[in-house]
Amino acid sequence: MNLYEDLKWRGLLKDVSSPKIEELLNNGGVTFYIGTDPTGDSLHIGHFSSFLLASRLKRAGHHPILLIGGATGQIGDPKPTSERAMITKKEVAHNVEALTNQVKKIFGFEIVNNWEWSKDINFIDYLRDYGKYFSINYMLDKDIIKRRLDAGITYTEFSYMIMQSLDFLWLYEHKGVTMQVAGQDQWGNITAGIDLIRKKIGKEVYGFTMPLITKKDGTKFGKSEGNAIWLDINKTSSYEMYQFFINTEDDMVIDYLKKLTFLSKEEIEEIEAVHKEKPELRVAHKKLAEEVITFLHGHAEYEKAVRISESLFSERVTDLTSEEVISSLKGVPSVEVTLGKTIIDMLVDSKIVNSKREAREFVEAGAISINNKKVNDFDYIVDDKDTIEGKVLIIKRGKKNYYLGMVNN
Repeated sequence: MNLYEDLKWRGLLKDVSSPKIEELLNNGGVTFYIGTDPTGDSLHIGHFSSFLLASRLKRAGHHPILLIGGATGQIGDPKPTSERAMITKKEVAHNVEALTNQVKKIFGFEIVNNWEWSKDINFIDYLRDYGKYFSINYMLDKDIIKRRLDAGITYTEFSYMIMQSLDFLWLYEHKGVTMQVAGQDQWGNITAGIDLIRKKIGKEVYGFTMPLITKKDGTKFGKSEGNAIWLDINKTSSYEMYQFFINTEDDMVIDYLKKLTFLSKEEIEEIEAVHKEKPELRVAHKKLAEEVITFLHGHAEYEKAVRISESLFSERVTDLTSEEVISSLKGVPSVEVTLGKTIIDMLVDSKIVNSKREAREFVEAGAISINNKKVNDFDYIVDDKDTIEGKVLIIKRGKKNYYLGMVNN
């Protein structure tokens, strides 16, 4: 299976600007670019599939260039529903530096910043040299612009298309870039760049998009949706990422294996067969987590995530360090615990229950545990033996209510 066929099988091709793209991809040697605006100081899983696509092309003999939008990031591309919040120039500069370091470490791509060639263009030159190639009717016909017309769109957002087209032109002239790759939401901007190069210098360039990675209900994985899984391990731990993939919807996991891993068609089909026969084993989910975490952070981090996952809600939780427990329970309510008190007083004082009567009812029913060990004695004293490194303990009330107890020294 050649590269083009592999991309089609994985569901990584959406729009293509020319039939020639199939031959170009299969023959190798294309210098192409993929871009991202520095709206944050880390990439997330929403970016990962497109950046991994660039890595696939690199492995097939193409040359990727990552453009970080130090200029376009100060403007913001139009969202489907509303204008993006402006971030300060200082924040943009910080994010550019952070993303540059992250991408070099994870992907090893050549990196450029469009601020370098955009900062010295004055307004008159911008209009004369670039704006005159864009008719208003042409721009209004782009999907992202159409969707914003009723709600309203500012001139700033409207100009984003021209700025991205300028990037394609500059990269063609200075880096030999002949193709742009992006998510499907960038199709209008890609074709605008292709048209600018054709009109201004009479050259043919190409572009294609891939479908955005989404959940089953069609919502994206991204920070604006409030569910970002960051590629920065300090923002999303390997354990959190492991849990994210382990809990992936069964109907979507094979699709993610195709788009987020380098596993071959044969390997994925073998995993899919087991997944269909015994979904409870979560073989596909575990392999997905292993492949992504290992690619991003190394196999040791994957093994650490598995160890924490297997220990956290078992009596082996005391094998973990306090730091591992705290990191893994970010979303769990935190309470202060004073040692040396009875289990009844501790539950009341930490406000896990509302009264001593309620505390006794939970204990009597066997519904209270510390570090996954049930406490059945009203007079049980909670002390240092119940802590992890003298700093934390995990308290469970009922079947699903967990609390991270922080020892009050």
